[in-house]
Amino acid sequence: MSTESSRPGPPDISPSILVLTLARRVESELNAALAPLDLTVSRLALLGHIAAVPGLSFSELARMSAITVQSAHGAVKTLTAKGLVRDHTARSGSASTIEVTPEGARLLDAAKEATATVDAHLFGPEADKVHQRVGTVLRDAFASTDDD
Repeated sequence: MSTESSRPGPPDISPSILVLTLARRVESELNAALAPLDLTVSRLALLGHIAAVPGLSFSELARMSAITVQSAHGAVKTLTAKGLVRDHTARSGSASTIEVTPEGARLLDAAKEATATVDAHLFGPEADKVHQRVGTVLRDAFASTDDD
């Protein structure tokens, strides 16, 4: 009896698993590229949210980052200690506004360069053909939302 005929076929392709697998690779490579800047993907996301939304509150930052308000406070405290953001909280419990400092803006520019390098490596002309297609589909999908 042949064992080949009793072997199961390949598993169904799960888009969730494929995206998760690719996301982990992207996050790993991006964290490596950001490490010389003393940044992580998470810190970059927080800094980007703060830069993109003038007058951002802790509640808004937490919602945008899918973290708790307490975690947002801790993260902003870390970014403030590094001189990357300013927290204009008058007193505990009052409304606050968080803004990026000039040093934070400089770091964001450097992080954009690091991100572009990772993008080119993972999704550019020299990348695996499947990854090139994924990059094109993602860019096109999000570019088309501007027209909606």
